[in-house]
Amino acid sequence: MIHVRPAMPLDTGSMAKLLNAIIEAGGTSALVRPVTGDDLAEWMQYAPDRAAWHVALDGSEQVVGFQWIEPSDQLPTEAAEIATFVQIGQTGLGIGSALFTATAKAAKEMGYVWIRANIRADNIGGMTYYQSRGFRDYDVIEGYELADGTLVDKRLKRYDV
Repeated sequence: MIHVRPAMPLDTGSMAKLLNAIIEAGGTSALVRPVTGDDLAEWMQYAPDRAAWHVALDGSEQVVGFQWIEPSDQLPTEAAEIATFVQIGQTGLGIGSALFTATAKAAKEMGYVWIRANIRADNIGGMTYYQSRGFRDYDVIEGYELADGTLVDKRLKRYDV
């Protein structure tokens, strides 16, 4: 059974471990360098009145996924950027769905009109996930350079809250 709740600073170590496994596996995240719990705690403080962070916990209260929305300088004030991470080997089990239910509710409560997903074009799982939540394509970024110099295309998807 999956339980979703707002993320807390005490979750950041487990969140970093989950995210670092995804980064190390490569090919799905625009992040290419490991993160620490302190990094995530700092990210959680960016625009705290306009951001929402949620964790998904399994039956033993272990973090198996997390998601956040926050404003972006690239977007109008009525739009938020979304990021979603699910533990490797745990996709397709309803974790992302449970997270998005909480995130969409929070977006509406914070007055957002739409949410943007910015996804690597080679991240088939991510593309499928956002499409299944009702996000639709609206733009493409070609030749985006990751921090390690890798060039990838990105697909931008929009969800109207």
